[in-house]
Amino acid sequence: MQDVPSLVTQAREGRPRAVARLISLVEGASPQLREVMAALAPLAGHAYVVGLTGSPGVGKSTSTSALVSAYRRAGKRVGVLAVDPSSPFSGGALLGDRVRMSEHASDPGVYIRSMATRGHLGGLAWAAPQAIRVLDAAGCDVILVETVGVGQSEVEIAAQADTSVVLLAPGMGDGIQAAKAGILEIGDVYVVNKADRDGADATARELNHMLGLGESRSPGDWRPPIVKTVAARGEGTDELVEALEKHRAWMEERGVLASRRATRAAGEVEAIAVTALRERIADLHGDVRLGALAERIVAGELDPYAAADSLVEGLTSS
Repeated sequence: MQDVPSLVTQAREGRPRAVARLISLVEGASPQLREVMAALAPLAGHAYVVGLTGSPGVGKSTSTSALVSAYRRAGKRVGVLAVDPSSPFSGGALLGDRVRMSEHASDPGVYIRSMATRGHLGGLAWAAPQAIRVLDAAGCDVILVETVGVGQSEVEIAAQADTSVVLLAPGMGDGIQAAKAGILEIGDVYVVNKADRDGADATARELNHMLGLGESRSPGDWRPPIVKTVAARGEGTDELVEALEKHRAWMEERGVLASRRATRAAGEVEAIAVTALRERIADLHGDVRLGALAERIVAGELDPYAAADSLVEGLTSS
């Protein structure tokens, strides 16, 4: 058993091992998870969470690394959650984005963690919301969450970030991908990375055109900017940070930031409650109540919805 109060204190002091142990408790769904979350709750809620998503190969890790450098120059403490596909053998993170951010490995003001999806769809690990809270409570000013890069299923980042950044690159068919994947609805800031390649201007124009077609904004609503970068050389990163800060200021001014965070918390509570119910339902396999309901359905005495209602009622009242 871990000494949770001691770990929280050490994490607040910026000790990476304590942060790592807290996130490991989260990922492993430890019996101490409730104690961890209770200890962190009054300490979190200050970090600015930026999600980065996009198709594989657009330069998400390089862009994340460039943003880390920019925020560190501004004196900010930065946390990075790089969500990777799961290894089919170990269940661990397969790609290891920390390799691509090795230049920040020795910086005490940066904490980088690779997390495995463990089969969770949507481009994020199921434990991401709690891991974000750990980094927030540990004193990170900015938390960068990089999704798996799985294409059309990675729009879930919009529900976990204060600001969602969608990256595209010329020559990758990303214009069509954007129209298909629904990312025109989730992006707060769009980035055309690898802008030194042929077709970058055309990609930006096409994206701007599609954003215009999908617009139904009122005066004063946020209009997602399009920023061109060459992340490998750090070009355009300052412009990207400026766009992020403008979006943050706009959200704070209009109460959008608080609303997004409340929605995020509601989704987290719902997910925890649904998981608890699923675990209780799983315990019913072989239970006489489930078997009796199944027999009544087969006999035509009961429909599946009425049986499910009866089951849920029994679970919630017991």
